[in-house]
Amino acid sequence: MSGLVLPPAGQRIYVNDVVMRDGLQNEPVFVPTEDKVALADALSLSGLHKIEVTSFTSAKAIPALRDAEAVMHQIRRVPGVTYAALVLNTRGAERALECQVDEINLVVSASETHNLANTRMTRQQSRRSLREIVKMVEGKMAVNLSVATAFGCPMEGRVAADDVLAIADEFVALGVAGISLCDTTGMANPVQIQQLCAGLPQRWPNTELTLHIHNTRGLGLANVLAGLSAGITHFDASLAGLGGCPFAPGASGNICTEDLVHMLQSMGYETGVDLARLLTCASHIPRLVGHDVPGQVLKAGPWDHRHPVPADFEETRARALARDNPSSTA
Repeated sequence: MSGLVLPPAGQRIYVNDVVMRDGLQNEPVFVPTEDKVALADALSLSGLHKIEVTSFTSAKAIPALRDAEAVMHQIRRVPGVTYAALVLNTRGAERALECQVDEINLVVSASETHNLANTRMTRQQSRRSLREIVKMVEGKMAVNLSVATAFGCPMEGRVAADDVLAIADEFVALGVAGISLCDTTGMANPVQIQQLCAGLPQRWPNTELTLHIHNTRGLGLANVLAGLSAGITHFDASLAGLGGCPFAPGASGNICTEDLVHMLQSMGYETGVDLARLLTCASHIPRLVGHDVPGQVLKAGPWDHRHPVPADFEETRARALARDNPSSTA
C-alpha cells in the first residue's frame, strides 16, 4: 500500500444513508409504516446526499420491508435528496416506477456462491436480468449497480478484482448512473480498498462511484480513509450502525452514518450534513428496533462536546498549587 494521501480539507464528500433498507431488512421486528415515514422525513432534513428508502423485493423474503409502496407514497421529498430503492427483478422495477423512485439500486454479487444465496440465480443469469431492467427504465429513472462481495465472500473467500471490474465495466458501458463496490460482509482491509479503487474514478469518469462498507470486523472507518485516498467521494452508511445481509453468514452492521459524518467533519471535509439533526434521528433507533445500537458518537457525543468541570475543581486546584508554595498557606 502506497502512502495514504488524503484529499485536502474542504473537499465535498457525499454521504448516503441506507438504514431504512439495509438496516431494517435485517431486524426481526416490523417497524410500523408511520415510523418509517417519520424517520425518512427526518433524515431528509439532515442534508444527506441520498437515502435508500426501501426495497421492492419479495415480502416473503424480506417481511420487514413489505410496506415499500406505502412508505414511498407517504414520505415528504426534499429537493436535492435522491430517494433510492433496491430492485432485483423487472417486477420490482415496475413497482419502483409506479412509486416514482429517483434511483433504483440493482445488485449482483462478484461471488457466484453469494449470488445464488442472495438471488437464487447464477451471476450470468443475474446480469442478463439486470440488463433487461436497465433497458426497461432507460430515460425514466437513474440506475445504480451494486457489486456485492466485491472484497470477499464468506463462502468463497477472496474475490478476483478482474471479476469485480468486468461486472462494473459491463454496466458502465450500458450507461448506469452509478457503481457501488460493496464490502458486504466486512472482509475488506485498507490495502484491498486502495488497491481495487485506485484509478477507478479515472476509469469511469462519468459514473458516480460509491463505497458501501460494513464494520463487521471493526475496519469500517479505516477503509473509508483508504477509499478517500483512492479518490472515492461517495460513501454508503447506515444510521446508528444497523445493517447486514440476511444471506451472508456473519454480516453485521454497516458503518454508522453519524460516526462517518463526525469523522469527516472533524477532518475538515464538507459533507452538507447537520450532525446534530442526524444524532437526533439516531437516538430514536433503539426504540424502533428494541435493542442497543453500535453507533459510538451517539453514546460519547461529538469530539468538541465539553463536559462541566468537577464540582470540587477549584478546591482541588488550590490544594495542588499550595503544595508548590507552602509559605502561602496559614
